[in-house]
Amino acid sequence: MAGCIPSVHPLYTEQDLIFDPALVGEWADKEGKETWTFTKNGEKDYKLIYVDREGKAGMFVVHLLKVEDRRFLDFYPDDPELKQNDFYKAHLLPVHTFMRIQQGEVTLQMTMLKPDWIKKFLRDNPDAVRHEKMDDTILLTAQPKELQAFLIKQEKTADAWDECSPLTRRAKKAGEQPW
Repeated sequence: MAGCIPSVHPLYTEQDLIFDPALVGEWADKEGKETWTFTKNGEKDYKLIYVDREGKAGMFVVHLLKVEDRRFLDFYPDDPELKQNDFYKAHLLPVHTFMRIQQGEVTLQMTMLKPDWIKKFLRDNPDAVRHEKMDDTILLTAQPKELQAFLIKQEKTADAWDECSPLTRRAKKAGEQPW
């Protein structure tokens, strides 16, 4: 998820949120080296444990939302085990990131805006969506509805979106608790 574009505000409002129990479970890339495990966390949110190819885990609170006929996930860090001192942690800015998703019964395809594309696009169109540039990083500062409108407007811009490797649902192991 290193390529995700950070946002100060979430992509959703409470009215946009949906819950789909079909997202709950463990999803893996074709090599099985990257896993995304979604569990129900509340009425309309999920807990995600993402394990990268090096085996490093990150925890997130995730919200599923629907904008027009498209579905997106909004990720927010939830890592209570961050082993740093309070002074260091005060300098970290928790941000939202998001991906467009398409989900079947056994496959999950996530797509994100390409960081290089958005940098160039916002350089050429600085008023397209509220943002700040920090060194070489774009930080979106728009409110949820403005973010949604921007993403929908870019939907058909083929070179704007970067597809992640498709994920496949892993079968539950014998005796495993239901989600």
